[in-house]
Amino acid sequence: MANVKPKKSLGQHFLTDMSVAQRIAATIDDCPNLPVVEVGPGTGVLTQYLLAAGRDLTVVELDSESVVYLRQGHVAGLAPERIVEADFLRLDLPALVGGRKFCLIGNYPYNISSQIFFKVLDCRDLVEECTGMLQREVAERICAREGSKTRGILSVLLQVWYDAEYLFTVSEHVFNPPPKVKSGVIRLKRNGVTDPGCDFQLMRTVVKTTFGQRRKTIRNSARGLLPAGTVFPADSPLGALRPEQLSVAQFVELTNLIGALRTNAPEQ
Repeated sequence: MANVKPKKSLGQHFLTDMSVAQRIAATIDDCPNLPVVEVGPGTGVLTQYLLAAGRDLTVVELDSESVVYLRQGHVAGLAPERIVEADFLRLDLPALVGGRKFCLIGNYPYNISSQIFFKVLDCRDLVEECTGMLQREVAERICAREGSKTRGILSVLLQVWYDAEYLFTVSEHVFNPPPKVKSGVIRLKRNGVTDPGCDFQLMRTVVKTTFGQRRKTIRNSARGLLPAGTVFPADSPLGALRPEQLSVAQFVELTNLIGALRTNAPEQ
């Protein structure tokens, strides 16, 4: 580990507590037959436990110093061809896994964790399970249910397709260097939904627009989504709510309502 220095520019905080690493690796034990992709292995602290469990593992690392360290054989059983030097956010995931379903895991860099989960959303037909550690605030937001003040865009969009579970909190004192915040470990498992019951692209727009004005009621924040001259129905109970109060099912209902209003709007 002395050969690799954590880089602030990459949001690196190396985990030093092996018991925590082992617990994180075990979060995907319920899907033992699926291949695994690890994001940001660093010096292989988590990697070693995934390999010890016999997982079909590929690691993706952007830091060239970490890649050299791993390719030097410091992690027993990690074949050089399974070390991919790349930016995960730019990676063609379907090509990497050969179109197979897989599990994603990692001690995710804090500075790109939200972007990683948006990529999971885009690859939901392949990512059967996603677990790992990220900033606790983001972890709690992803798992937040309706009525929670921490609920946000990722909460709703991911929960359309995944069951989200907050597993445990990790102290800032088990990292080098210690981050200024605590971390949270979560698990997302595909829920079997293949059709959300609405136009999902429109739903993404509806969710992003309403949470972008989260202090406003839906009736007011949805105005920008409607054609000129079209008003939000006064008899809809959704209109008086704020976005964090809506369940996934209610966002589906709202999306269908807005889609119908758009379709039936008189031509200007």
